[in-house]
Amino acid sequence: MSFVSVRFLMLRCSSNLSYFSGSLTPGVPGGFRSFSSVLEEKTKYSVIDLALNSVVKVFCRSTKSSVLQPWQKRLPQRSTGSGFVISGNKVLTNAHVVADHTFVQVRKHGLPTKYTAKVQAIGHECDLAILVINSKKFWKDMKPLDLGDVPALHETVSVVGYPQGGDNISITKGVVSRVEVTKYSHSGAKLMTTQIDAAINPGNSGGPVFMENKVVGVAFQGHSRSQNTGYIIPTPVVNHFITGVEENGQFVGFCSLGISCQHMESTHFRKHFRMRPKMTGIRIRKINPWSSAYGILKMDDVLLAIDGVSIGNDETVVFRKKERINYNHLVSMKKPGETTSLIVLREGKKHEFNINITPVESLIPVYQFDKLPSYYIYAGFVFLPLTKPYMDCSYMSDCLLNHMPKKPGEQIVVISQVLEADINVGYGADLTDLKVKRVNGVQVENLKHLRKLIEECSTKDLRLDLEGDFAITLNQNDAKNVTSKILKRYGIPSAMSKDLRS
Repeated sequence: MSFVSVRFLMLRCSSNLSYFSGSLTPGVPGGFRSFSSVLEEKTKYSVIDLALNSVVKVFCRSTKSSVLQPWQKRLPQRSTGSGFVISGNKVLTNAHVVADHTFVQVRKHGLPTKYTAKVQAIGHECDLAILVINSKKFWKDMKPLDLGDVPALHETVSVVGYPQGGDNISITKGVVSRVEVTKYSHSGAKLMTTQIDAAINPGNSGGPVFMENKVVGVAFQGHSRSQNTGYIIPTPVVNHFITGVEENGQFVGFCSLGISCQHMESTHFRKHFRMRPKMTGIRIRKINPWSSAYGILKMDDVLLAIDGVSIGNDETVVFRKKERINYNHLVSMKKPGETTSLIVLREGKKHEFNINITPVESLIPVYQFDKLPSYYIYAGFVFLPLTKPYMDCSYMSDCLLNHMPKKPGEQIVVISQVLEADINVGYGADLTDLKVKRVNGVQVENLKHLRKLIEECSTKDLRLDLEGDFAITLNQNDAKNVTSKILKRYGIPSAMSKDLRS
């Protein structure tokens, strides 16, 4: 399955405000309407009343950094999205609506004035952001919306926002078809989502999804191969984000055990790990060294339960009546530092471990927003830490994303390009995208470490060993002297990003 998070997404609109303000077709001859049609009319007007005083249009001016030329910014872009008022005089919207923002404004329904907004907090993992507007005029008559529960299957929901193709608010309907853990296309994180049978189109990202008079989610992405499938961020994820910001002043992320697991649906496989007939669980095959579970859990442990909730052989746990969801949902809803109880089968014996779980960083960052990328240039060689955006630009295999770090702070450093000059003649395209493994025999830990190894080199020759047994050798004095000239020739303001200068 592939998902798309366009900067301004919306659910396909089959009706607008003027439609809902008109008269409904009678249900029976003589002007009498059925009870269901009257109830439907009341629901529509209830949603309209909520929307007019709570849903806003978001205008964003943004400037992204160039992935392949990280010392440069791309041309500014203008875009729009949706948002809605929550308690505390704040507006909730999608992170992808205001990602890499330079200037943000919001506009109330029915008024021409745009008000300057500040991004108070942003959670790219869950694709949510909070805006604040310092204008008493803006907040006049604005009403915060209440958050409800996750809707049941086949419940009808109403989605409100500002789609492209018009400037007025729009309301459309969808039916809940499933609730599960799904990849968020903006960040690559896997969190709970609610799927509805309505397509996601540009314009409605960040808009509220109503069931009766409560918000049950935030519209945010669609399915790239389906016209009638949309996804909303459910309220457990929304509440987790808002609570995290209130308690910490900023969003600190979602917790993870930092483990990779294997299903145990094979009867023989379960017997091999001494599982009794009624036992279910998953085999741990890797543990991230950055995880708080590292040094406690071991490879070949069988994770049986989390906080007393049994894990199925397919990684799922019970969720509501006759529904199941991936066990990672239980972990992601934990607060950083919160104690989690794990039941593990190790060599046929049960063990219980209490772990204070925290967010865990991956070896290769999946996204990079709202900050300048890191880079280092030496003798025309451009070194970058490997990221998913870079892999997408260079068509590298995504299989590297499954790799785990061997220790905290580790990065994969690659040569992204060679700025041609006399000193690097002969080292061309064959060396791009290759990992730098060692500098003068010392293993490279990250980009900052590579810079230190190069600039503190005391030998005449500098040697870089690369992936695939390729190597580069340079005269150290010549390389130092020529680097500034290469930067001037190519119009590059600095040999390194700001984060490496300290």
